[in-house]
Amino acid sequence: MQKARIKLASTDIEKLNHVCEQIIDIARRVGIEKSGPIPLPTKRIKVVTRKSPDGEGTATFDRWEMRIHKRLIDIKADDRALRQLMRIQIPEEVSIEIELKSK
Repeated sequence: MQKARIKLASTDIEKLNHVCEQIIDIARRVGIEKSGPIPLPTKRIKVVTRKSPDGEGTATFDRWEMRIHKRLIDIKADDRALRQLMRIQIPEEVSIEIELKSK
């Protein structure tokens, strides 16, 4: 039987966890084997800029940070489960990648 590896990434952790819960619910209802959600390391993107537009004055800086949270879920690739996965409403902030693997 094939295995489906689902990779989720988002800047909004609440929406990411909500999508993970929906996937886990589908796996429970269908009765297939699952593992996860496994939290992967959070990627931090930092941008530091000068507050002063002309370079004059005190050296004050704005510090901006964006965090990208990631999750990994493995489930058995059952037809019913995959059809239900395709029907999930996924927010724009969440990116999803489904990869089918044979054991």
